[in-house]
Amino acid sequence: MNLSIVIPLLNEEESLEELFTRIDNVCKTSNLSYEVWFIDDGSTDLSWSIIENLKVQHPQIHAIKFSKNYGKSQALHAAFERTNGDVIITMDADLQDFPEEIPELYRMVIEDNYDIVSGWKKKRFDNVMTKNIPSKLFNAAARKVSGVYLHDFNCGLKAYKKQVVKSIDVYGDMHRYIPVLAANAGFRRITEKEVPHQARPYGTSKFGTERFVRGFLDLVTLWFVSRFGGRPMHFFGAVGTIMFIVGFLSAFWLGVSKLIDVARGIYGHLITNNPWFFIALTMMLMGTLLFVAGFLGEMIIRTNREHKNYNIDEVI
Repeated sequence: MNLSIVIPLLNEEESLEELFTRIDNVCKTSNLSYEVWFIDDGSTDLSWSIIENLKVQHPQIHAIKFSKNYGKSQALHAAFERTNGDVIITMDADLQDFPEEIPELYRMVIEDNYDIVSGWKKKRFDNVMTKNIPSKLFNAAARKVSGVYLHDFNCGLKAYKKQVVKSIDVYGDMHRYIPVLAANAGFRRITEKEVPHQARPYGTSKFGTERFVRGFLDLVTLWFVSRFGGRPMHFFGAVGTIMFIVGFLSAFWLGVSKLIDVARGIYGHLITNNPWFFIALTMMLMGTLLFVAGFLGEMIIRTNREHKNYNIDEVI
């Protein structure tokens, strides 16, 4: 099979039929064999009923229904486990992504041998203050921290080699950082393609400005995990050891100073009256705790981490 097209959705009843019709026309015109995976992330409208009706007429449609809204990352995770195409394309269900871009994305992966082709919505039709400007700042920070130089990390329209989606683990809110996860897994041939963008023809956005706050926190997490995720002792152990040594030397210096005072016949100077006593004690305690944290981290990563934190009501 040439293509697996993965479409997470939440309350998109108005756009589903038009979206599939355009996908079907594009794939047939380009002579591409394909399957479509709809992931209903807890919709409360008629989205699932529409998908069921489409499935009756088009056997290449598959769908997963979540018991409630779990988020885009969990939707992608569930679909990636089941895809069969040589190239996997993700896109949003709101018709802001153009299915007409599919053949060129497929060609760039197959013929140009890219691991990932990420869409770049250079000209956006979103609110400037609440989306465009925060998005530019967020993408600049993501490029700087991750070392993956894409203009639009959050674009839903992306194409992947099959090996990429089968090798990475998408969890939390990490869907926007799939290129970074892939790069950390050794898939370095990553590029982007400028794609058109349009205002939503139906419905309203499911993401508010709080996504940028969550995105920044996820970026910090990803930075740490990419550098120390496999060796937490290298970070916590090193910092803890340094803090313990500094605290121990400070306490040793206080003890020596006390002995010198006693040798000189000077009495009455309590060590506990010196603020360095409490600084040294705190640093030794924190150093010990950080070292233990590093040790526990090493133990934890030796167990299998389970990211499948969603419930599926139905698969068709």
